[in-house]
Amino acid sequence: MNSNYILPITIVIAGALIAGGIFWSGKSGAGMGNNTDGTQTVRAYEAGVDHILGNPNARVKVVEYIDLECQHCKIFHTTMHQIMDYYGSSGNVAWVVRHFPLASIHPKATQEAAAAECAAAQGGDQAFFAFIDKVFEVTPSNNGLDLNQLPAIAESVGLNAEVLRACLSAGTYTEKVAASYTEAIEAGGEGTPYTLIMVDGELIPGGNLSGAQSYASMRAALDAILQQLGTPVVPPAVNGTTTVQ
Repeated sequence: MNSNYILPITIVIAGALIAGGIFWSGKSGAGMGNNTDGTQTVRAYEAGVDHILGNPNARVKVVEYIDLECQHCKIFHTTMHQIMDYYGSSGNVAWVVRHFPLASIHPKATQEAAAAECAAAQGGDQAFFAFIDKVFEVTPSNNGLDLNQLPAIAESVGLNAEVLRACLSAGTYTEKVAASYTEAIEAGGEGTPYTLIMVDGELIPGGNLSGAQSYASMRAALDAILQQLGTPVVPPAVNGTTTVQ
């Protein structure tokens, strides 16, 4: 990424997050997770591996590591849908979701993450997002979901409940979920939601966001990035009329 973007973006993101506040879930006193050489291990979006809402070729990708039993993830999930409602049609911003189940406090989250992968196996990214949308809708959070509901949740979004049940029983995606958890830790995650803002496949300075950021904070950060990239920020059209937000 062009180094000319680094300082302005970092300043705007820092200001936006301070103004919007941070709601932290997970470990307190979180620091930045770095390798021994001071760099962070962050994987760029991979088609066929990751799940994406929006344009796979978007220069700006919001990569979120989630725990499906985290109440702050549930809140931020709604925020990110609002973000995609605003930016998604432009094709400039996309949302990537990866798993970060905090099994020490939410033992059920690992099975729920595997179920989401089983859903994706049936219907791709569309099914994945429909499934996690429904999980967040019905779970009371904090390890409160009855895991016996997972096949019914799949059926409610148009998937085959028996196929999902068989996928879970076989442990088909156990290793993928575990690998995603490890990846989140290596990328600096210590709680959920943990979000990375990436431009052209690279994590931007100041783009590690811990906790449920507000809609206003996310908008400020993304607007600043798009402006630095020279990409006009055009509000979405509603009933044929461009809205001003």
